[in-house]
Amino acid sequence: MGAFIVRRIVLSIVVLFLVSLLAFMIVQLLPGDPALTMLGQDASKEQVELLRHELWLDRPLAVQYWHWLSNAAVGNFGKSITFQESVSGLVANRLPITLNLSLISLVISTILGVGFGIICAIRRGGWLDTVITLFANLGIAVPIFWLGILGIYFFGLKLGWLPIQGYTSPLEDFAKSARQLVMPVICMSVFALASLTRQTRSSMLEVVRQDYIRTAWSKGLKERVIVMKHALKNALIPVVTLLGMELRIVVGGSVVVETVFNIPGMGRLLVSSVLNKDFVVVQACVLIIGLIVLVANLIVDISYGWLDPRIRYD
Repeated sequence: MGAFIVRRIVLSIVVLFLVSLLAFMIVQLLPGDPALTMLGQDASKEQVELLRHELWLDRPLAVQYWHWLSNAAVGNFGKSITFQESVSGLVANRLPITLNLSLISLVISTILGVGFGIICAIRRGGWLDTVITLFANLGIAVPIFWLGILGIYFFGLKLGWLPIQGYTSPLEDFAKSARQLVMPVICMSVFALASLTRQTRSSMLEVVRQDYIRTAWSKGLKERVIVMKHALKNALIPVVTLLGMELRIVVGGSVVVETVFNIPGMGRLLVSSVLNKDFVVVQACVLIIGLIVLVANLIVDISYGWLDPRIRYD
């Protein structure tokens, strides 16, 4: 198992290098002069040259990349042109908000998705299976932004039950924070919950037909023991794969949700930075989101080895 983990970590480091190269090339691939794009066409030549020097754009490409990467490795991403603050400070303030939304959504969608999938597989063809599968199919198709707008209109404006925007830390006011998070968390959970429900149902239906499951039934074991001890673990590999993909969707989906509900997280910071052509912030956000996804994939890969020992030796 140790060698398997080491191989995956080495591969993740290579991928992280490629992600950092992609994030760095965002500025280089821009048409025209990035400094002029940031400052606008009305900027003087002296202002443009000063910004180019500040961003190291007047150095060779390899030197620029090494300077940016070495600073990013210690958490120094430079200074935002729009906010006139350090990018590290902006990210430090906004990343916990996005992680709070994402992790709550992921936990809820995982628990409910796997649970619903198990129920559908065990009660295949029944009314409960039909209802859950119907809602899962709807959850796959519904757009996040449309669901958020409907929630704002009905539960915020019409009924007045929930706040329609903003974010409050649970450490400041837990009740207010919980009310503000209800609609964003639901919007971010719907697609992942529906996907996990469908995948768990499909995987469980394949497993419950196996001979060892029929043997367990013939021995008179309880249904809970058969499902949790014998069937679920063997059905989890495709579910874990999907779970790693869903984390990417949840983090990416926060861009839409944070914009719709006016939440000051990483997603909204990324959108506003793109619109304001603040590419120093865009580089940092892309690298950090890529790092989060990379860590998620590493955890998924290690989980494979735990769920199925044969994978360790492939």
